[in-house]
Amino acid sequence: MPSRPDTSDYLFLFLNDIPLMDVRAPVEFNRGSFPSAINAPLMNDEERHRVGICYKEKGQDKAIELGHQLVAGDLREQRIEAWKRFTAMNPDGYLFCFRGGLRSRLTQQWILESGIDYPLVTGGYKAMRRFLIDSLEALIESSEFVVLSGRTGTGKTRVLSRLPNPVDLEGLANHRGSSFGRQVTPQPSQIDFENRLAVAMLKAHHHVGGPVYLEDESRLVGRCALPESLRERMSTAPLMVLDQPIEERMKIIREDYVDQMVADYIERDGAEAGWLNFRDYLLSALDRIRKRLGGERHDQLRQMMESALDIQHRTGDVSAHHEWICALLDHYYDPMYDYQLNQKAGRIVVQGGPETIMEWARR
Repeated sequence: MPSRPDTSDYLFLFLNDIPLMDVRAPVEFNRGSFPSAINAPLMNDEERHRVGICYKEKGQDKAIELGHQLVAGDLREQRIEAWKRFTAMNPDGYLFCFRGGLRSRLTQQWILESGIDYPLVTGGYKAMRRFLIDSLEALIESSEFVVLSGRTGTGKTRVLSRLPNPVDLEGLANHRGSSFGRQVTPQPSQIDFENRLAVAMLKAHHHVGGPVYLEDESRLVGRCALPESLRERMSTAPLMVLDQPIEERMKIIREDYVDQMVADYIERDGAEAGWLNFRDYLLSALDRIRKRLGGERHDQLRQMMESALDIQHRTGDVSAHHEWICALLDHYYDPMYDYQLNQKAGRIVVQGGPETIMEWARR
């Protein structure tokens, strides 16, 4: 089979979720990489650090020589085996390092010596990151946006997924956007979030086209910050307002923040530890808004929540959670949302239930 050439077609890579092997050190990978990338480093963090010092003090040749000394023998064979596994599982993939230079060329050479001709991404991480930064800014400037708003618990994310061309900011940030929004798995780094957002916007533009639908968000989704240019565009975009009866909203909140979260914690941590971690998650989320609630109201809500958790733990019955959910909506989330919506009233183009929103978007 003929070998594939190296590539600089970054758009093709991201639009098609091409598997990427990032051979940078773990510390670099954890700082930021790409949605379809896995880390299979040429050097670990300590080895990279030592080679970097050698490079500064003695120059490139000595640094390369030290690198060969550090990654040799069984260690070299282990890393080559990891790369070979990746190439076998991802025959259409590519490898990359920071600039597409020494590390990726050396990795490519060692793989080739083991009988596998595998291509790399020219320009490496730096060039791909620059491509995504520039593409995101251009798409934010040129795209038409429509923003989906609605009170807490109306199921905005569920409706968003059914719209013609959605970009799920909360999904990309792995956070639901409120004090209760933390997920069991950690959020991406800021760079990872920006890269995910850029890829999602590229797909929205090239695969679907038309207006991009976003959920109304503040500047931060958990700890992930939206680009300021996107926030500015969202602040003037047409607004769809999703309405739901209070009973449906309480049910959605309970499903998302109680039923699903306890299942996720137990799946990750086991029954006993999972339950305790879920309980801590729920109570901590309430404690984080204590100042905004006021001490007395917070204490009342915490008692309701603790009682509901005790009933759930003893009997499995989750219906008692509706009491604190309703009170929290009544005294905190709804007044806050209604105030914010009043500032945006002139932008509303449609308001109603899920089907009303869907019909307007399909017009």
